[in-house]
Amino acid sequence: MVIFYRIVAMLGGLAMFLYGMRIMGDGLKSSSGGAMKTALAKVTNKPFLGFLLGTMVTCVIQSSTACIVLTVGLVGAGFLTFRQSIGIVLGANVGTAITAQVIRLMDLNSAEDSILYFFKADNLAPLALVIGICLIMFSKRGSHKNMGNIACGFGVLFMGLIYMSGAVSNFSDSLSGLLTSFENNYFLQFASGVGVTAIIQSSSAVVGIIQSIASSLGVTFDGIFAVIIGVNIGDCITTYIVSRIGATPEQKRTATVHVIYNIFAALLIIIVLFVLRMTGILNDELWSMSLNSGGVANVHGIFRLVPAVCLLPLSGVFARIAEKLIPEVPKEQEDIEVEEALQELDPRLITSPVLALSQVSHLIGHMSDIAAHNYDACVKQIYEFDPGRDNRINQREILLDRVIDQANQYIVSLSPYIKRDRDNRNSNFQIKALICFERIGDLAVNIKDDVADLREGGKELTDYAKAELKIAVDSIYDILDLTIRAYKENDNGLARRVEPLEEVIDDLIDDLNSRHVYRMMRNICDPVVGIRYQSILQNLEHISDQCSDLAIYIIELTDMDVIGNEHDYIHNLHHSNNADYQRSFRENYQKYFTLLENLPFTKEGVPRD
Repeated sequence: MVIFYRIVAMLGGLAMFLYGMRIMGDGLKSSSGGAMKTALAKVTNKPFLGFLLGTMVTCVIQSSTACIVLTVGLVGAGFLTFRQSIGIVLGANVGTAITAQVIRLMDLNSAEDSILYFFKADNLAPLALVIGICLIMFSKRGSHKNMGNIACGFGVLFMGLIYMSGAVSNFSDSLSGLLTSFENNYFLQFASGVGVTAIIQSSSAVVGIIQSIASSLGVTFDGIFAVIIGVNIGDCITTYIVSRIGATPEQKRTATVHVIYNIFAALLIIIVLFVLRMTGILNDELWSMSLNSGGVANVHGIFRLVPAVCLLPLSGVFARIAEKLIPEVPKEQEDIEVEEALQELDPRLITSPVLALSQVSHLIGHMSDIAAHNYDACVKQIYEFDPGRDNRINQREILLDRVIDQANQYIVSLSPYIKRDRDNRNSNFQIKALICFERIGDLAVNIKDDVADLREGGKELTDYAKAELKIAVDSIYDILDLTIRAYKENDNGLARRVEPLEEVIDDLIDDLNSRHVYRMMRNICDPVVGIRYQSILQNLEHISDQCSDLAIYIIELTDMDVIGNEHDYIHNLHHSNNADYQRSFRENYQKYFTLLENLPFTKEGVPRD
């Protein structure tokens, strides 16, 4: 039973590890992350700098596994591409060896006054959890709460690692014997190194065991080199398995590169040792020399550092192998179109603002379609719920965030080259349009979340609410279509038709709210469900508001008197006798309120005769 409990404890640690990775990833996705993404891209676009970053991070957090899992999380959150992550992965392999050397030199386990003692996982994990929970509970700013989620995810991830390691720590004696039981069989030495490291999940810990054996019993180079090669392979097994669970193709490729690199590194070491042995450079005296604790650490460091330096230029080859092993999942057509539009944001065009802004406008057109598609998908969750649809909704939301980040950066890079007032107005308009469409996407996701909360609580909207809501939903389809066409065609006439429809939608939402409150007061509808229903209505109204804002921005392109006087313009329009506005308002009002009156029940939920 003791073994059973230890296995359960180890699986519990794995669960914490995975959950921490999920929390951290969600927090990263929710944060704007523009500055962080730009900084990471600048470093990781050059494999050598990425290599140094991976080495440094691993030295600080003292775990190559954690460093690589963090990297996989950044890839999943869109902060890094697969190819940008390769340098970090290779650097993490070297960092773990340097950590062993630092620990050996500074006796980190006992030197509690050492600066590096602060960075031990045992200390970092609870500190991250404390910081994270304080930000979540006591901060009112959304950005701070996201930082809290990231910190908590980081802490839970490390606690999972600690818990897993603790679960197998009692097997240390038997594992120590296993590492030195096959002195004359290199293959079994290698296998024992792989197996023990896969169980303990830490190459540093296994090397530490070997160092303790070297200090007390003594080991020789030929009796331990194959074990250390196996340790390097075993170090990536747990990381590979954990990083593939629920991962995207790019995340799986990052984990796979770690394995591919370590296999190549092992083969390189074996070939070099064979050549040195055959040429006599590695003579019998060196081959059978005794190693103390420092010698073991040095061999481990050389086996990590030399292959990394030699194989770093082949990072592109590793990437291609991983891409062959894990092919890309077929992309949606809208994803392909956005990728192509993003590629058109050519830095070489920034000296020609007219051409560059035209490319941005094309990209925003695709963005408007994605926002509309996400609205449609979120609405379908109300009437035809499909758990699989949520995944696509989240993918579109990530795509929208990526578009606004890259487009904003591109427009900002144009600013020094914009000289004409017309181009300046156009660039300001595009920034506003980006914000509007991104906000529409966010509001659509809010509707999806409201539906998910209802279902998780085992509740559902009444047929009355669904029927009434359908009229509001259709009015948003209409105003979205009108606004997107006005943007794509730069049509001032279409833009002027948005505001009277938005005003009708405001009246419609108010009426639907009062109807639902009436039913809740008479216990016809569940109050808890009513709160979600009203939240959905509020999000619909805010989508309509965003359409109104964008329509005003389109009008401003040709009517400069509106610029800076938007509120006065709308107020005067609502209280004017403008024939076009009044006619459009009446037509829309009659359309939607007639549908409401023709429903087969009254506002009290009583069937009509």
